[in-house]
Amino acid sequence: MATYQEVMEKLEELGSEQTKKTFFNHGAQEPFYGVKVGDIKKHLVKKVKKDQELALKLYDSGNSDAMYLAGLSVNPKLMTKDQLHKWAQGAYWYMLSEYTVAQVAAESPYALELAREWIGSEQEMTACAGWSTYSNFLSIAPDESIDYEEVKELLHQVETGIHQERNRVRYVMNGFVISVGGYCLPLHEEAKRVAAAIGKVHVNVGNTACKVPLAEAYIEKMEQRDSIGKKRKTCIC
Repeated sequence: MATYQEVMEKLEELGSEQTKKTFFNHGAQEPFYGVKVGDIKKHLVKKVKKDQELALKLYDSGNSDAMYLAGLSVNPKLMTKDQLHKWAQGAYWYMLSEYTVAQVAAESPYALELAREWIGSEQEMTACAGWSTYSNFLSIAPDESIDYEEVKELLHQVETGIHQERNRVRYVMNGFVISVGGYCLPLHEEAKRVAAAIGKVHVNVGNTACKVPLAEAYIEKMEQRDSIGKKRKTCIC
């Protein structure tokens, strides 16, 4: 087991100015060291995993690298609803809201409850966490635990409102359509129809090389891989 101080020192050691610059371009803010996700997984996850108190302390640090590590190390099943709300409020850029918070929330006992609440948030990053939580939930949830009528209503919400939504919300709405098309066999054709209807989704990704996937083409690739309806063991990555 590592201490909080040891983990923070290791993160600082693993950071680089080049990675820091890249993360800045994507929306990160100080304080952070600029540690590649691969290095976090390779050098630190095993040291923090199973130490729930340490993982929570790392997220509370406000350091983006430590917050991301916390999401990879925490036990989602032990998270309280209040802790997840606190995490969502602290997620100030998309790597934290759309990945760290959403993936942990999706594997928590409160996945759908929080996804529904956050989707309606006036805070852009919280709304992003909501859509992404629902998408991640669909990728791991057994079919019988999915409310297909609700998912269909959300698809309709995307179809009618995506192009008027806030910047990053457009990105995660597009991802939601892909997730439904890939993981919800009963709504696969409906998701394809919505994907075709929304077409290309424009998102300002700043000074980066990121591109928004075309939902229709992405779902078709999943069809070609014969992976429609096949679930993942975990969505935390």
